[in-house]
Amino acid sequence: MAMENVKTTSLSNVKRFLYTLGVTVVTAIMIVLAMPKTEKPRMAYTLNEPWMSAQLISPGEILIQKDPRQVEQERQEALRNEYVPYYSYDDAIGPRQVAAFLAKYGEGTADVSAYIIHAMAEEMEKIYATGIMPQMDYSQMTEEDSLAAIMLVTKKEGERCTVKDLFSTKSAYETLFNDSRLDAVRPALRQMEIDQYLHPNIKYDEQRSEQARQDILATIPTNSGVLKQGQEIINRGDIVTEERARIIDSYNDFVSSRTEKTLGAIYFTNFIQLIYVMALMLIFMIYLQLFRKDYLEKPRSLAMAFTLITLFPIMNSLIMRFAPQSIYILPLCLVPMFIRVFLDSRTAFMIHSIIVLICAATVSEKFEFIMVQISAGFVAICALRELSKRSQLFNSALMIFVNYVMMFTIVKYLDNKEISFETLKHGYLCFTANAVLLLLTYPLMFIVEKAFGFISSVTLFELSDTNRNLLRKLSEVAPGTFQHSIMVGNLAAAIATEVGAKSLLVRTGALYHDIGKMVHPVFFTENQSGINPHTRLQPQDSARIIIGHVTEGLKIAEKNNIPDVIRVFIQTHHGKGLAKYFYTTYKNAHPDEEIDETPFRYPGPNPFSQEQAILMMADAVEAASRSLSEYTEESISGLVNKIIDSQVAEGYFHDCPITFRDIATAKRVLIERLKTMYHTRIQYPEQGKVKSKKE
Repeated sequence: MAMENVKTTSLSNVKRFLYTLGVTVVTAIMIVLAMPKTEKPRMAYTLNEPWMSAQLISPGEILIQKDPRQVEQERQEALRNEYVPYYSYDDAIGPRQVAAFLAKYGEGTADVSAYIIHAMAEEMEKIYATGIMPQMDYSQMTEEDSLAAIMLVTKKEGERCTVKDLFSTKSAYETLFNDSRLDAVRPALRQMEIDQYLHPNIKYDEQRSEQARQDILATIPTNSGVLKQGQEIINRGDIVTEERARIIDSYNDFVSSRTEKTLGAIYFTNFIQLIYVMALMLIFMIYLQLFRKDYLEKPRSLAMAFTLITLFPIMNSLIMRFAPQSIYILPLCLVPMFIRVFLDSRTAFMIHSIIVLICAATVSEKFEFIMVQISAGFVAICALRELSKRSQLFNSALMIFVNYVMMFTIVKYLDNKEISFETLKHGYLCFTANAVLLLLTYPLMFIVEKAFGFISSVTLFELSDTNRNLLRKLSEVAPGTFQHSIMVGNLAAAIATEVGAKSLLVRTGALYHDIGKMVHPVFFTENQSGINPHTRLQPQDSARIIIGHVTEGLKIAEKNNIPDVIRVFIQTHHGKGLAKYFYTTYKNAHPDEEIDETPFRYPGPNPFSQEQAILMMADAVEAASRSLSEYTEESISGLVNKIIDSQVAEGYFHDCPITFRDIATAKRVLIERLKTMYHTRIQYPEQGKVKSKKE
């Protein structure tokens, strides 16, 4: 059996290791894919603001790019002056249309002679020989420029010609009818719909025209000068004018072009970035293995940690791609605040440091970024020890903002003692936006709770409000149980404070641990007033009702959307213990019978957290203390020791991380609190009688 347990444990450890390794690798890959792929980040600046980085020197001959607006203006001017669209001449359309005209009217009509028809056909041939343009193209070009020209491409070569020298479908029709020989028959000719035989035989050549446009645009230079290698581009404190901004952009483009990689080189860069991120993730995993091994057994804790480690570096990379000058807007301090509230301070600082180091790989001012962000994360952890009030969030955001401003100013001063407010102004604006975004901690906390199954102090405070519908109903339906729950909560919270457990969590769990008693309140002694309904029931039936308050409590909790972390207190406050009173009663009534304990045993499980064990001890002791005939220090101490020692002996705490020292502390706190609650007094000695001489 022992060997089987060892094998099962080993298999579980292997699965956990593979799961953690898989999550770590996927996280690192996602971060690396989002990282910028240039070896050097683009230099960020703000127009008309001082240059906040170090002196910038040209690493080579750099072509200074023109202002895009100037380039576009020059291109438009060149197109207006030099561009001529290309049109193709189709010599098959004219003969085909003339032949169709003669085929229909060549022998003349009743009103028009064949001579006139052939004369019109000859005129149509001349018009087609000159060329007919589409009416829309002709009108548009002649309206914009009366001297507009096109390149007319025939079978041989292109020939430049003026649009006015060509025909449109409208001018061709008018020219055809302007012959004086047609005056007598013009009304009859109009009935023949001759315009149907006048089709454009000059059509726009899109391919040649676009090539002509590109040839002209290619002649427009996009640079206005050259920077020599070693020439100063800009120095710290200089105002970034539009001209200097173009030079900085040219520098960025030059650096990007020099670092442009082949596919193999890109893979190599990704590999190096992956090694860097994986090394930091390995440090984090070693930390968990050495100091917080319990998180490795909690998938939701790992899921939240890895989600934050993935999300914020990706957002940082996106900002570096599109707005690198505003990198401090990203509220990285949200991470330690969340981890501090849901996990612990040490892990919060560790995760924040890992994220900052990953993000620093993509920024230009790495030392400044690390110093500012690490200090801000430390302040966030110290300022938000426990989020129970909204005012704490405002105070934390203010303290983080002050830290940002101070550290940013100090680092800038150490780097360059001749700084000014203009140099720092943009950073201060980013920190202001950062502080405003930190106020999103409160609504985002609800999303984190629902996504990963955590519960915050704010939610616990809301749940522990005795005016909530469920607790108010408990006080009305089962007032004795309600008072018992409050007293158990006070006792358990006092123990938790002494041993370093979560006092608010255990107090809230105590308020809800007996809500199942609302179903049959009179069957529990604290709600009885002289009548005990168990006297009319068999021990098995009584045990079923008493044990049933656990399952009924779970149903009520689920119906009222009580979080899982509170529901487990309902399940574990009796563990897998026996309903001893009814079990013993039944056993005494059947001394010769082998008794099945199952109907008398709670479903469990036994406590598996420090807080659940504390609640079990406080619940059992508080309930039993009501049965004492007298409340003396000896009776209370004996009761507490007897009950808790019995729980330890029966193995209720084997599955939870509670120590013998914690148990001893719990005994001491319970004894002191019960003595205070029941007002025990020291026993005064009786005064002895005065002896007579004879005696």
